[in-house]
Amino acid sequence: MAFNHLPAGVHDALAPLSVTPVTHSMPMAKNHRSDRTPTDTASSPSPGTVLDRLASGPSRASRITHTEHVPPRAGRHAVWPDRIRPEVVAAVQAAGIEHPWAHQARVAEHALDGTSVVVATGTASGKSLAYLVPVLSRLLDGSEAPNGRGATTLYLAPTKALAADQCRAVKELSQPLGNAVRPAVYDGDTPVEEREWVRQYANYVLTNPDMLHRGILPSHPRWSSFLRALKYVVIDECHTYRGVFGSHVAQVLRRLRRLCARYGAEPVFLLASATSAEPSVAAGRLTGVPVTEVADDASPRGELVFALWEPPLTELHGEKGAPVRRTATAETADLLTDLIVQGVRSVAFVRSRRGAELISVIAQERLAEVDRSLSRRVAAYRGGYLPEERRALERALHSGELLGLAATTALELGVDISGLDAVLIAGYPGTRASLWQQAGRAGRSGQGALAVLVARDDPLDTFLVHHPEALFDRPVESTVLDPDNPYVLAPHLCAAAAELPLTDEDLGLFGPACEDLLPQLEAAKLLRRRGKAWHWTRRERAADLADIRGQGGRPVQVVETGTGRLLGTVDAGAAHTTVHEGAVHLHQGRTYLVRELDLDDSVALVQQAEPPYSTVARDTTSISVLETDTEVPWGDGRLCYGSVEVTNQVVSFLRRRLITGEVLGESKLDLPPRTLRTRAVWWTVTEDQLDAARIGPEILGGALHAAEHASIGMLPLFATCDRWDIGGVSVPLHPDTLLPTVFVYDGHPGGAGFAERAFHTARAWLTATRQAIASCECDAGCPSCIQSPKCGNGNDPLHKRGAVRLLTELLRTAPDAPTEGRVP
Repeated sequence: MAFNHLPAGVHDALAPLSVTPVTHSMPMAKNHRSDRTPTDTASSPSPGTVLDRLASGPSRASRITHTEHVPPRAGRHAVWPDRIRPEVVAAVQAAGIEHPWAHQARVAEHALDGTSVVVATGTASGKSLAYLVPVLSRLLDGSEAPNGRGATTLYLAPTKALAADQCRAVKELSQPLGNAVRPAVYDGDTPVEEREWVRQYANYVLTNPDMLHRGILPSHPRWSSFLRALKYVVIDECHTYRGVFGSHVAQVLRRLRRLCARYGAEPVFLLASATSAEPSVAAGRLTGVPVTEVADDASPRGELVFALWEPPLTELHGEKGAPVRRTATAETADLLTDLIVQGVRSVAFVRSRRGAELISVIAQERLAEVDRSLSRRVAAYRGGYLPEERRALERALHSGELLGLAATTALELGVDISGLDAVLIAGYPGTRASLWQQAGRAGRSGQGALAVLVARDDPLDTFLVHHPEALFDRPVESTVLDPDNPYVLAPHLCAAAAELPLTDEDLGLFGPACEDLLPQLEAAKLLRRRGKAWHWTRRERAADLADIRGQGGRPVQVVETGTGRLLGTVDAGAAHTTVHEGAVHLHQGRTYLVRELDLDDSVALVQQAEPPYSTVARDTTSISVLETDTEVPWGDGRLCYGSVEVTNQVVSFLRRRLITGEVLGESKLDLPPRTLRTRAVWWTVTEDQLDAARIGPEILGGALHAAEHASIGMLPLFATCDRWDIGGVSVPLHPDTLLPTVFVYDGHPGGAGFAERAFHTARAWLTATRQAIASCECDAGCPSCIQSPKCGNGNDPLHKRGAVRLLTELLRTAPDAPTEGRVP
């Protein structure tokens, strides 16, 4: 029997709200009772005072396991390069910015020199202005060109919200420049009647990689005048382009460079990134051109108080009698309520769309008990909302109409929400880079700020709140992407050939893997060689072959029965687990039951209801080894890395009571299996190793399964991934290895680099995994160590002590340097 752990769907149910606190021997905050009366929002209490108020009351202070104080920093000014147009300098000064920070001036200098540059400084350090000033100056020069169009700039953002926000900022800053700067958003929300104007007249076009891939590049003849004059390509929040998504975007940018060269242009790339390791290396891999980095942050920073917060255990017990810790969702909702009552402007970042909805609903209910008018000042913000809903929320946040927001990472990326006093982070976001990006949303006007990481009942979160050095004493991660992934490269070669026939001269642009792929594409009758070029042969759009977000197909529309109203969308990859027939679906605080999932038409029909339960999908997974790239001995066992095929099928769902999590029943589902070819790391153990670890057949499956769960939970500490990006399978006797085996695989076709990173850091990764299990205070296993919220087998069987003994024996024989080769 195989035990599986899948990278799909988030199961986050409302936890008990009555708790029995558990005291930890950790630093305690001072007690300071809040009168729970809204304070004046114009005042800004110090972050320490805000934290003291949050920690007031019985048991609250004991939930703070660590408080980190990041001291304030003075800023360093410079002057703009003298080549910047005086009108642009005047416009910046009119906006209240007399002098640039030193890093802004350096970025402008590189841009004017025609050098591609990445600015990798902290949140609110003025990265936007660093690239905007040289861009506006160049557009102003171009406005005087005889052809009237002059220079153009293309701006890419990972989200529509960020592009819309930046368009507002550009319009405000460039207002004194008159019609010389004509910014416009061009994305899926742009009305058809406006698109022609954008193509013909806009000289600062703001879009996203999806629209560039599907809309602009395939229609490049209609964009010829824009591309011919393209001087700058701005790539904002470039650290988000990692894994499969980043690999796709890298190939989209190579297609853009190829078409620009066709029209006689060679744009300079200006990239903005959160603080990351080796930003110039990552930016160069993304764009395919050499990139200079500016990483010395010269902006001032207010004091940041960063607290680690562990919700208490409750009196209740979950699966297999495991102690139940209060969920990060419920705890964050209470903290957000308290902050709003204090008048503290706050955002709570949540991992899942469902979690954002739940936090908003709970906070609204709590606030209504204090002051009914306050309940209208908190809302949810997530992907899947309709465009007009997102815009309305963004306006309300800008104006201060909203005091609190429960948001997914859709709001993390650069949207200007200055004036916030506090950020709550419901669960570790997957990387230290993302953690600091979210924390930096508060204090954006230079004032002090509070950030609180609320731990989920999860091995990694539990490890981090009790090992703060893993967060605060280690550098942020490098960005992992692999543009040579054949599953990524092949569809982009087809798209490029459809845009312009591919020639031998183009192959160097797309990388060395082209030489092997082109004959395969020709054999598949996707490309045909005529003379010295490859041509696209089909009537279909070649761009539709590549799903750059890796979502597995077109989104599923969620439609209300009776009214036919479109509520939103769900990613295709998550549809089987989240909107299957009978699933409970949340949207803007309302609860719906899914009546039908039509996979052919990608539609889920829902009806409003108030069931007293949540739903959790259950599935089965099998895995087969296709090819072993490399393996090293670990004692008698082996550590391996290679290609695998994973077959998964959602087979049923559980109904769980909202308050207790009690299973009310299980219903069968008839959904088709899905197959994934990807990359994996796996390790095997022998009979002698099992004997040495005192593991018999009766506990072997539980020990392997527990080690698999915990290792998946800990991998994001070593690779720039989220636990939902990876999956796992454990098998007491696998048919390909003929040994007990644990697999951890990338949840994306062709791999994303995460399993490779795990292979290269295996000793440190599995050592941390063993430590996380062994140090947990539970007796037989709980969500903080070996239970998983997305286990397709209902966390059965699991054996905590067996997992510790198994990993101890495995690590005892592990070499000090178990692997060789490139570490991503």
